[in-house]
Amino acid sequence: MSITELFSVAILLSLLMFYLLRQFWFRSRYPSGWLPLPATGSLWQAGIRLYQETRSKQMQEETSSPKISMTPYGSIFNDKGGEIWKQQKEIEQLILSKQEREKKGVESLVEQEAPRLAEAFARVNGQPFDPLNNIIASLSKMIWSVSFGDRSPLEDKESQQLTDAIESAVKSGGSFVYTLDKQFSWLLKYLPGLQKNALSSKEMIFSFTKKAMQKHKEAKPMKEPEDFVDFYLSQMEKNKGGQNSAYNEENLAECIFNFLISAAESTAITLQWALLLMASHPDVQDKVHKEIEKVLGSSNAVSHKDWKKLPYTSAVIHEIQRTQHAFLFRIIKQCAKDVNIFGFLAPKGTFINPDLNSVLLDPKLWETPEQFNPSHFLDKDGEFVAKKEFQLLAGESDGSLKDKLARVESFTFFIHLLKTFVFQLPEGEKKTSEQPRIGLTTCPHSYKICAVAHRKTS
Repeated sequence: MSITELFSVAILLSLLMFYLLRQFWFRSRYPSGWLPLPATGSLWQAGIRLYQETRSKQMQEETSSPKISMTPYGSIFNDKGGEIWKQQKEIEQLILSKQEREKKGVESLVEQEAPRLAEAFARVNGQPFDPLNNIIASLSKMIWSVSFGDRSPLEDKESQQLTDAIESAVKSGGSFVYTLDKQFSWLLKYLPGLQKNALSSKEMIFSFTKKAMQKHKEAKPMKEPEDFVDFYLSQMEKNKGGQNSAYNEENLAECIFNFLISAAESTAITLQWALLLMASHPDVQDKVHKEIEKVLGSSNAVSHKDWKKLPYTSAVIHEIQRTQHAFLFRIIKQCAKDVNIFGFLAPKGTFINPDLNSVLLDPKLWETPEQFNPSHFLDKDGEFVAKKEFQLLAGESDGSLKDKLARVESFTFFIHLLKTFVFQLPEGEKKTSEQPRIGLTTCPHSYKICAVAHRKTS
């Protein structure tokens, strides 16, 4: 080894030693845990439990939303991602305000698509199949419609290609991979693994998005903005010439991409778990069938508001989300000032990443935290109980279009599918794994299921 190489190694070892000593010094003031890594910090420790109290009023008052996004909407590590996230939230608020004024929203879109998903399941004729592709096809159509309206329709071939790309992204932990790619693109491209599928899918989705944006611009403009692209282009025009404006077509494509992935991912994972758990727990599925028959009868009209009439079914949906939530963490805050949390210092700028398991699997809060048990959300009279520890249908929205879509989709799709089918494991398969596939999201392992026509008891 040359003198230059020895010197370089010595410098690297010295820097590493300095980093470790510095971390050990600061760690003396923090809760016990694994040593954070350079650049990513403690992000890799998604499974480490944090106190439930980090979600308390104290934290809400003394922390703020990150200046840079740490959700699937944007980048963890750079300002561009944060700006894109802000833009997307701003456009979503404009759309939601318009829908509220006109007394119509995403509910009608979901209610139209849910029966079509049931029809796609019916075409399999009760044979074993993987439901994920059909689920994502329905979700992507709705999100595409919200984004582009009816002026940039996809051909059948393009629609299937888009569905396949989003499915590949979901299976590969897409939203989190794209977040990491912002900072470590130079590394991820050389590493083997599922992230290569996610990154390849991104290129295809971007291609579809940019073509649709061009068609949208060439179409005759509406008097008023109707869809996501309309509102974005309107904001782009208003901010034209602004010195610090980040509204441009490249960021618009990024917004649409983020919306497609993040909105499809969480609902697709939830519905995957829902069908698997119904097949694995036929007694629960039978109770859901009976309640739906009793309350909704033979009517095909299903509204998101019907959850209040279906206490047991609502409890089942909540329990699915509690035991098999799509992400290990969601609610990330950045300290706006130095905060003392239970005797530990969280300096200004520290990111607080609560582990959802610390609440959703807490034995002090749930009678059987590790088991699928809808009674967690029912009182002694069988009425639904909206618990503050976890609220899906009854909880307050986070103000995003994605959040509203997820709430409406989870309920409406589930009800339509359970009204139409009995879900069963393939013949000869008595049990399938309910353990999540180890990855960046908590997807189930790939499975096949049978959707058998439901014969009503009355």
